[in-house]
Formats: sequence, C-alpha cells, structure tokens
Amino acid sequence: MTNHGGQQEPTSYALQPPAKPPAAARGAAPRTPHVPTEVPGGSGEAAAPGPESGAGRLVGGRYRLLERLGAGGMGTVWRARDEVVDRDVAVKEPRLPDTLTAGERHNAHQRMEREARAAARIDHPSVVTIHDVVTEDGSPWIVMELVRGRSLADLLDEGTLPPPEAARIGLAVLGALTAAHEAGVLHRDVKPGNVMLGRHDRVILTDFGIAQVEGEQKLTETGGFVGSPEYVAPERVLGRRPGPESDLWSLGVTLYQAVEGVSPFRRQTTPSTLQAILLAELAPAQHAAELSEVIRGLLRKEPEARLSAPEALAMLRAAAAPPSETRPVRDADRPGPASAGSGGLPSAAGRSARRRRFAFAAAAGAAVLALVTTLVLQFTGDELPEGWKRYDEYRMQLSVAAPADWKITTEDNLDNQAGPYTATRYTSPSGDMSILVDELQNVTETAMATAERWKREYTEATPPQGGRPAVAAAKADSHQGRDAALFTTTYNVDSEGTPRRLNKTLVVVSSRQERLTLTVSLPAGKHAEKTADELLGKARSAFEIRDL
Repeated sequence: MTNHGGQQEPTSYALQPPAKPPAAARGAAPRTPHVPTEVPGGSGEAAAPGPESGAGRLVGGRYRLLERLGAGGMGTVWRARDEVVDRDVAVKEPRLPDTLTAGERHNAHQRMEREARAAARIDHPSVVTIHDVVTEDGSPWIVMELVRGRSLADLLDEGTLPPPEAARIGLAVLGALTAAHEAGVLHRDVKPGNVMLGRHDRVILTDFGIAQVEGEQKLTETGGFVGSPEYVAPERVLGRRPGPESDLWSLGVTLYQAVEGVSPFRRQTTPSTLQAILLAELAPAQHAAELSEVIRGLLRKEPEARLSAPEALAMLRAAAAPPSETRPVRDADRPGPASAGSGGLPSAAGRSARRRRFAFAAAAGAAVLALVTTLVLQFTGDELPEGWKRYDEYRMQLSVAAPADWKITTEDNLDNQAGPYTATRYTSPSGDMSILVDELQNVTETAMATAERWKREYTEATPPQGGRPAVAAAKADSHQGRDAALFTTTYNVDSEGTPRRLNKTLVVVSSRQERLTLTVSLPAGKHAEKTADELLGKARSAFEIRDL
C-alpha cells in the first residue's frame, strides 16, 4: 500500500471578508448597461476592448457580429444581431491556437459541439437557451440567448452577499444542476464566474464547455484535469468517477465564497490547493447565518455523506427568507428595521417560526448531547470495561483502550517508503486476537479513499493456495467530529493451516496529513463479527487523538 506524500499545508486560516460593504444584491444593475463582462460559454475572463476585426461579419447567413463581449481559452463571444427575427444574440466563435495539431483542433471542435448539446438538452430557466449551431469555415459557432448582466464573480469583487441573497442564487443554480443531472449532464465547473446575474432577478448557470454528457465519448485526454482547481470536489482530485455530488460540492464552495468573500480551499499553488481540498478542515463560515448548515453539508469530503439535492433544496429555501422578513444589513453594527411601523420588532409570524425552529434545534441538540454523554460515560475514565486499561501512545499523540493483560509490542520505521510509520500492537495471551493502533505520516488520501483502495487491493489479490478470495467492505464513518472510514475484510493469510481471519479497521486522517488507524484482528467464524464489533467499540472508547 503506497503513499505519494506531499508538502504539508496549513489547514486553517483567519478568513475575513473584504473590507468593503456588502454589494447591492437583489436586482443590482451592471456598471456598464447592456455590455456583459461574462457571457454564456465564456471563461469568466473579461476581455479588454480592442480592435473588432470581425465586427460586421455575417455568420450562418443571418447573424451579424456587432461587438466582442469576452474571450476565453477556446473562443470569443460576440454580441450579434439575428437579422431573420431582428433580435440580439450571443455567438461563440471558436478561436484555437495555430500550434494545435489537426487531432487537437478536431477534439476542441467536438467539445464545443458537446457544450451546445449539453446546454440544449436541459430545460430550466437558469440554463442559457441555445438557439442554433452553424458551421463557418469548418468550425462550429454556437448561437445562444444574450444575457444582459454580470457574473457573480464580478459582483463579489465589490463585497460579500447577505445570506438570503446568496441562498436565492444558490436555489437557482441548484435548480439548473438538478435539471442537468436529470438530463444526464454533469457541469463540472460550477463557480462564481460561471453564474450570471441577469435582469429581473434571473440567475443563469453558464459554460457547459467541459460538461460530461452521459453516454458520450470522453473528450478529456487521459490524465488530464478539467475545471477550476479550488472548486473541484475531492473525489475528482483522487481520480474517482464524478457524480452529481461533485457539482453539489462546487455549489457549496460558491456559496461559501459568496458570504465569506474568500474561497475556502484556495492556496498559493494548484498542488497545495488540491491538497487542501483533500485534507484541510473547512474553516467555519463567520457570516453565513442560516446558510452555515447547508454549506457544511455540501462540503463533506466524502460524496456519500454529502447533502443530496432535495436536502439542499429544502435548506436553501429556508435560508432564502422573504424580503419582508430579511433585509440587507444597513450598518456594520446595527440591523435595519424589520418593517415600517413595527418598532424594529419582527412580525408575530416570524417570531413564531423562529421559536419553532429554535425549539426543534434545542430538542435535537439535547437528544444528541444525551446520547453522546451516555456513550462517553460508558467507557471513559474509571468506567472502562472490566479488565481494560487506557494506554497513552505519546509517540502518536493519542490514547487507546486495550485489555490490561495483553502483550504490547511497538514498531517505528522512519525510513518507510510510504512515509514515517509508528505502531503499537496489543496481543491476547492466546496470540489469536490483537488490537493495532498505528500512524503513517505524509498521506495524500482521505480516510474513505484509503478504505476503498484497501478494498480493491484485498479483493483483487490472488488468495494463497487452498484459500478463498478475500471479502472486503468500506463505509463512511466519523470520529471526533472528523470524517473517517470503517474497513472490514475477511481473508486467508499466507500460512498453511491458519484459519481465515477477520479485520475491522477505523481509518482517520488528521489535519497534519497523518493517517491514524485502529484495527482489531481475530479468527473468522460464526460469532467473529460480533466479537470484532465489541473489541473495536471498547478500544475506540478511549481512542482519543490529540490535535486532530
């Protein structure tokens, strides 16, 4: 089992929003009316005004190019006039480097055509409408509706958004993503630069240029990386097949940035950014208010544990309160009045709704607290199981429980190929059961990714002569409030006549890039599963990792 190592990165920062006041949010007018700084299918980069050598050209026999609006890595977007129906449209012209080979040029044209197909098959008001695709000079030109407005990225340059307005925008983007996923399309590049804010409070998700369409041939080169690194989900960093959950992660990063003014995992370099996505703890959002819970839920590193679209929808609706109940902050220290003539007090309906939410949260919190207290008191301090002892593993900065009469052996391997390794094993007097706690430094995988990799390695390995293939399973877990994984396997060891064994391993990765595991091992058999669960539960009761 190998490890690629990596430079250790800080995992928490004093994140502060911009010093500017919050931007005017709902219905904000662009600084330059009718000239978008971001257009559907663009890269999010505003193009500086320059010579418009193509202005006046007629494309497809009906679209007259008027002015250049923006340019990106794969094309230029023009404002054009459809002379057949007399309306303004946006036309995306493919603009590729001359250094590309014929195959690369063909691949780029295919991607542009796929962008048009991806957007055209999605029926939602928050997805740009594709009008036409015409072939000009052997290249596909995409004709789409012209969205007059500016991008969310431009708006955030002026300051952060109030949580209700961010929730409103999030609802529209979530709706577009849900419609896309139902149509078999993954966006794969959700970010503020690809969210347009148009007239009449319209929110549009743009740029399906790197979208993945179900059933179509993959166009990205092998080993290639697509998307903006700081918004990419952990499973995509690890090379795992993305799903709708990956787009939801990117929505979570966008919401965080909208209310906090910073991207939570952005670092100075792309490698350190990707490393932070995999291992850094999410810094608590200080200005998210009602959005805090949905942001945390969307930014769970394991896709299986992430909020689903329906769950996020309900939470965003709750956060996007009606304007009569939620107003923008007018002063840094003082909220504006709730409504005219109310004396600054919220309405009776608002107070009642908040009391219900508070009562529910208090009851849920009390129930969780009672459960945690019961479990903690069951096996901590003087309440450890009879015959068990708490051991302080100072080398690994943790403690663990084990039977007091079990033999203890230790191992330290600072020259281990995968990284410095430390371990302590507690073995039963009979020698057939053990509890192992170990630490591997400089890891680059999440806990769940490690468990999934072990699962593949065990099940794909050739069993020893006379043995049966291993059976393995991996599932998400948590420990001390941090994502963890539980790995279980039954296998034959390379020893003739040795009974088949059962291992259960809790995997945790710390913010310092240390993989800490707690494993129980015993002979497989009729009651082995129950015995293993009991052993792991007792050992885990005192498994406390310091500075996790």
